[in-house]
Amino acid sequence: MIGKILAYDPLKAEGFISGEDGNRYTFGGADWRSSGDAPRAGAQVDFTIEGNQAREIFATSSGNALTDAFGGGQKSPIVAGLLALFLGAFGVHKFYLGYNTQGIILLVTSVIGWLLAIIIIGLIPLIIVGVICFIEAIIYLTKSESEFNRIYVDGKKYWF
Repeated sequence: MIGKILAYDPLKAEGFISGEDGNRYTFGGADWRSSGDAPRAGAQVDFTIEGNQAREIFATSSGNALTDAFGGGQKSPIVAGLLALFLGAFGVHKFYLGYNTQGIILLVTSVIGWLLAIIIIGLIPLIIVGVICFIEAIIYLTKSESEFNRIYVDGKKYWF
């Protein structure tokens, strides 16, 4: 069966998988069969079922090269905050969090602002993008990792 790891505690070596059938299954670290990476929340997996237990668990590709490269699970508030602070005008922090539409909005707004900067009105969108990115950087950097992931990764809160 195909599913997604909802949570994994490496200290207890226990976790939960949500199967494509809508049921949740528990699993232990001993059932993890993929070499390399340890189980992580958000990873897509293929597994067999014994009762309410997931067994013989293998990580699968998500079909998205960026998600596979950077991980679809937990994100770092420090990385997101620094990306927002230094590369926010390009929407890089939004792309990092998986919010492609919001990243494109920031990128297009910045490009239009730079193109219109010849006439003073172009500074307005640049200032707006700068303020948004600065506020988001401060918010991200002041959150704990668990709170950040609960709000922005699991909760999908797009702005602020």
